[in-house]
Amino acid sequence: MVDPVVMASVEDGSALHAAQVALFSELGARSAVIAPLRARRQILGALTLARSGDAFALTENDLALVEDLAHRTALAVDNSPLYASVQSTAEHLQRSLLPSLPDVAPLDIAARYVPARAAVEVGGDWYDCFALPDGTTALIIGDAAGHDLPAAVTMGQLRNMLRALVCDRLEPPGEILRRLDAISHTLYGGDTATCIYALLEPGPHHSWQLKFANAGHPPPLLVSHDGDTRYLETGHSVLLGIEPDTPRPSSTHTLAPGSNLLFYTDGLIERSGEDLDRGLARLRQHAAALTREPLAVFCDELLAGLAQGSNDDIALLAVRLPPAT
Repeated sequence: MVDPVVMASVEDGSALHAAQVALFSELGARSAVIAPLRARRQILGALTLARSGDAFALTENDLALVEDLAHRTALAVDNSPLYASVQSTAEHLQRSLLPSLPDVAPLDIAARYVPARAAVEVGGDWYDCFALPDGTTALIIGDAAGHDLPAAVTMGQLRNMLRALVCDRLEPPGEILRRLDAISHTLYGGDTATCIYALLEPGPHHSWQLKFANAGHPPPLLVSHDGDTRYLETGHSVLLGIEPDTPRPSSTHTLAPGSNLLFYTDGLIERSGEDLDRGLARLRQHAAALTREPLAVFCDELLAGLAQGSNDDIALLAVRLPPAT
């Protein structure tokens, strides 16, 4: 319990400092109770209650209420910096699980991660990018279900297993995701996640070939140099963790020089109570207007325009193809 330090009649003033007497007198207070705010064996401040006018003076009968108010106030004050510390730690942990982007010239690559505003836990959003020995660039984005430590653990497990499969087997993206789902089901059954695994390699006449498979994830957005946009909605199958033996198709697209390819998680487009098509249309409009901006600006401005209304984590992975020479 928190014991009041001072309970006194302002008219008497014997237990009060002169400054306190002057303040209470100016406020017209007739009696006051001052209680310390104690938390974790330290004094954080003081709670002062005064009664003025024709109201009855504070008495011993009011002490239980004052003690409870002081206790609750002290906990709130003490927990505020602790909450901020936990939130910062969670964000640093999340970012430590995300990779540094490699140099895959002549491709330009950029990525962003924004934690959910209302959560102090780590989340399950991730992106990945690395070069394969044959010159192909692997592009991955995913979202493990949940906003807690188990989601981050699932994300780390899936990312590492997928990396191993991609490096070990030269198979179509759909087959790689099928293997990933089967292994994850055997080792960690019950975890669900969405994921896109894509391979990008040079094609004829300065074009690029994109091969990808999509396990329940929002479709990649392709933005031409002139601002034309389209979602790549082929190669789609159910999310990971639902049907581990389901066939997963792959899809191939030819991309024009100078195009932007955007992978993102659902926090960028989903809003509570809003139809998903509105979020997808909003993303197309913003991306089209930014298509000629430097890729870092492209990502930052997308987040500035779209992330404000989100209550979810957001991950972006953007690729700009070199222009025709």
